[in-house]
Order: sequence, then C-alpha cells, then structure tokens
Amino acid sequence: DGLKDSAGNSLHYDRVYTIGEFDLYIPRDEKGNFKKYGSSAESYGDTLEAMRGLIPSHVVFNGKVGALMGDGAMKANVGETVLFIHSQANRDTRPHLIGGHGDWVWELGKFDDPPAKNLETWFIRGGSAGVALYTFKQPGVYAYV
Repeated sequence: DGLKDSAGNSLHYDRVYTIGEFDLYIPRDEKGNFKKYGSSAESYGDTLEAMRGLIPSHVVFNGKVGALMGDGAMKANVGETVLFIHSQANRDTRPHLIGGHGDWVWELGKFDDPPAKNLETWFIRGGSAGVALYTFKQPGVYAYV
C-alpha cells in the first residue's frame, strides 16, 4: 500500500538516502596518537580494550569522515520529497536536518505505526533504524547532523 500519514493518506517520496551511523574504536598509544598495526589480528586485543571504554574515537556516517560531503552529499531539488533512513548499531542518536525537519517521522522504523509529524529531531535507539520524510521548500544547504 505504500507509506501512509497518521490519517491513512498516501505519502510519496522522490529520493531515498540511507545513513548508517557507525562508532569506531581505534586504539591510542600513551601519547594519545592512534596506533598502527600490520593486520587487524594484531590490533584485536587493543581494539577490544578501546571498545570496553564505550567512548568511540570516531563517529562517522556511511563508514568514513566526510562521506556525506562533496561528491557524497545528499542532494535534492526544491519541491522534492526525500526519505531519510538512519541506522545506528550501538548507541542512541538524535539526527536532525538543519534548515528542515521531519514532515513525517517513523522513529522506530515501523511503517505500520502512524508517523509523528513535524519533528525537528528524531530519536533513533541504538541497534535500530528510523525514517524521516521531508519536502524541500527552498534552495540552500541543509546540514544533516
């Protein structure tokens, strides 16, 4: 049946972007510099220790710093509706679109549930995904953070 708003009316989208938010745990030496290893097997013990601290050395979207910038930027034209699918494997996160919002938001990623409306920030629980739908009304640079 496709996407529905909270009253059961059909919703559409022109583009879909998937954002995977990842925590990286890269071990540091006693001076705070990132360690280098000959193989992932050599880094195993130190990486486990870094992960036990539960403080990531990097939080990245789509696998690397700057993945959603430049050539990787998520683009849309005025009047287009974009479906943003955001996942986070480990921790809770609160994405939002600076200059926009979630016209319709399924924070739990369950399309059978009625969506929330007009959320500035949506709450994605660790280990899950959420979805926001937004129609761009004017040109500009919108930061997805």
